[in-house]
Amino acid sequence: MAWIRVIPPGEAEGLLKQLYNAAVKRAGKVFNIISIQSLRPRVLRSSTRTYLEIMHSPECGLTRAQREMIATTVSAVNDCHY
Repeated sequence: MAWIRVIPPGEAEGLLKQLYNAAVKRAGKVFNIISIQSLRPRVLRSSTRTYLEIMHSPECGLTRAQREMIATTVSAVNDCHY
């Protein structure tokens, strides 16, 4: 199994701390998919913005439920628990 160094929430500072706090506010915790990007907070900010735009934007022609169903199906096909 791979091991990747991450910055735990208790050690986060500056932008990373803000991003972790926002993640906790959104989801109740900092998921691995967030912490895995902790060494590059600006990249994390960009990927989070992209995710939120894809999954929450009212401009998409799909409902939130449809988007979640697509994401779940792709994850299952890829054998990914996310």
